[in-house]
Amino acid sequence: MAKSKQKTHKASSKVLKKKKNGSLTYKKSNGNHKTNKDSAKQVRQRRNKGVLAKGEASRLKSVI
Repeated sequence: MAKSKQKTHKASSKVLKKKKNGSLTYKKSNGNHKTNKDSAKQVRQRRNKGVLAKGEASRLKSVI
């Protein structure tokens, strides 16, 4: 009988994207609407993707 594989964690795979260099990226929160209360710098920084920390990325790569 074949060895069982680990299932993909669907919630994590929908949120995180794996780049070619192996790092995991995600979309930053609170940037869709009601941004008039925030400074322009905050809104601008939320447009960019976030990069997961090295330790977190190594832990989550196996489930994606």
